[in-house]
Amino acid sequence: MWLWLCALAVAGLLGACSSDRAPESSYVLLDGSKITTTQLQGKVVLLNFWATSCTTCVAEMPEVIATYNQYKDRGFETLAVAMSYDPPSYVVNFAQTRQLPFKVAIDNTGAAAKAWGDIQLTPTTFVLDKQGNIVKRYVGAPNFAELHQLIDKLLHQS
Repeated sequence: MWLWLCALAVAGLLGACSSDRAPESSYVLLDGSKITTTQLQGKVVLLNFWATSCTTCVAEMPEVIATYNQYKDRGFETLAVAMSYDPPSYVVNFAQTRQLPFKVAIDNTGAAAKAWGDIQLTPTTFVLDKQGNIVKRYVGAPNFAELHQLIDKLLHQS
């Protein structure tokens, strides 16, 4: 168990390198439209892998919403990607009842989670700069005060 936690910690640290390019992935949004990682370039992006069955994911969602609302008019985008095992009807119901104001996708095939490093644990959240580079990776709920400082910094970069 200890070795597994150490490996997870190292993997998390390695995933935070600013030179890591975000993988090219395609996402199907709840409205049926598609978006790709490339289409998100030019904005600072919070990409959150989550599930309706994940208590931490559900608990952090109000802060994810508040973060989106705080920065959306300044070139910030949020994409919440539901895991492949999450029943689509649960995801749609959650998004509607919680009035999620940002883009929500369902990773039906698991291809997006695989492309982003074979994501198994939720929530796993990535912060991307305007050039599409991975700046930070969080496994578990982020420290939102720290996250907001990072977003502010990235929004001020050209």
